[in-house]
Amino acid sequence: MSWLNRIAERMMLKARAEGQLSGLKGEGHPLPERPGDAFVSAGEAVGFRIMAEAGALPEEITLKKQVLAQQAHLASLTDADERKAAMRVLADLQMRQAMAEEARRAFLKG
Repeated sequence: MSWLNRIAERMMLKARAEGQLSGLKGEGHPLPERPGDAFVSAGEAVGFRIMAEAGALPEEITLKKQVLAQQAHLASLTDADERKAAMRVLADLQMRQAMAEEARRAFLKG
């Protein structure tokens, strides 16, 4: 278990002991599907959610949104030249996203 997971677990146990997790909106219902959560650990997902609620998204999440938008744009194109240009933009965005993800992983490894 990573240090971030341990901190998140401690915070949840403390909140449960203090009764802060009772009577919350959606209690007893499954969590909503979040496409990005499948690629990160539970601790990282909690960290990302906290940052998002504070209005600060990590660069990799911003880039992921741009990649998804570019993929949708690419799917709508029919002209070969426009598709090539859109594919170059998509490849650049995907490379930058991968670099941001790797930087986060390297930072968390310590």
